Amino acid sequence: MSKSKVNFPVIIILMTVLLDSMGIGIMIPVMPELFKSVLPNSTTADASVWAGALASIFALMQFLFGPLLGTLSDRVGRKPVILISLIVMVGYYLIMAVAQTVWLLLIGRIVGGITAATHATASAYVADISTSKEKAARFGLVGAAFGMGFVLGPVLGGLLGEFGPRAPFYAAAALAALNALSCAIWLRESVTDDIRQSFDWRRANPFGAFQALAKLGGLRDMFIVFLLYSIGTAIYAAIWPFFTEVRFDWSPGMIGISLTIYGVCFAVVQGALVKPFIARFGERRTLIYGLVIEVISLWLISIMTNGIILLMMIPFAALGVIAQPPLQAWMSRAAGDRNQGALQGVISSLNALAMMITPITMTSIFYAFSKDDSAFYFPGMPFFISGILVLIALLVFFRIPPQK
Repeated sequence: MSKSKVNFPVIIILMTVLLDSMGIGIMIPVMPELFKSVLPNSTTADASVWAGALASIFALMQFLFGPLLGTLSDRVGRKPVILISLIVMVGYYLIMAVAQTVWLLLIGRIVGGITAATHATASAYVADISTSKEKAARFGLVGAAFGMGFVLGPVLGGLLGEFGPRAPFYAAAALAALNALSCAIWLRESVTDDIRQSFDWRRANPFGAFQALAKLGGLRDMFIVFLLYSIGTAIYAAIWPFFTEVRFDWSPGMIGISLTIYGVCFAVVQGALVKPFIARFGERRTLIYGLVIEVISLWLISIMTNGIILLMMIPFAALGVIAQPPLQAWMSRAAGDRNQGALQGVISSLNALAMMITPITMTSIFYAFSKDDSAFYFPGMPFFISGILVLIALLVFFRIPPQK
């Protein structure tokens, strides 16, 4: 596929990411109520622990199967992998919609986690059809589409959540089905014979893929930076609904509004600010500035006691995501054109590892510091610890020499 004629394929893949993130965002405002509905007599703190456990199981499946799907997409193409993932996702959302026990929710999370490859494969697709200089800006567009999904998803989820915690999951299933249909009709394959790779089981597992790619262009240290950054920023999805309910007594609707504000700012930053920031400061300094802003934001949120001030601070917090596109572009160039699927599989596994670590640990920390009988009541402790992790990622990045 010619890299000079990619406008329509880029639009289609951005719509795929947009609809996918809408499906995820729809669920977030109702997660506390969903888990309390299948756990009678439970508190918000109790529900947060179960939510963290199931999120970690979902992430474990992504960790184990992400490189497999990424390597498979290097062989059979991006389109088949995306389509299969979306079709299974429809079933996953329907299971979540009808589940009346926490164990059925567990089964749904396992199935959904195994095939949750749309975002990683979409990123590999964008890498396939972009030149080296286009990568950061286009990864920013992918992030912007994801952010726009969080503009539309949480507000829709908050509104539907007022009718019960099950309604948003039916809407998410419909979005996934619409996504699958649009990709089946309009998405063209991006893997050509020039970049197609034979399937290799050594690259199809997270440990073998990490070992193989870590030798390329200093990717090992970049993987460490990405993992620490992902663990730190995963705190928003893991804790935000529970933190804001306990600290500010926010309803599902208000949680949805706050996430919508974040989504708008996220989309503006990645869609409109990445390219001028990189043009003005370069990729390396843009990445550094993003990490610094993220650290400051997490620490400020941890001590926040006024919900209105928190809403006003969200645009500044969202500016921290400007670090993500140059980080992805850096890794993409280091991996080379023939390893984009494998790289995105490893990135998917690192994201999944973060989502295994963050929910189960941070919800436990949240539980310990938000109970009525806590020796030290501080619901913001998970955000404070996340800020420390992002700070460590920044220090590791300082050790990496500039990319030629």
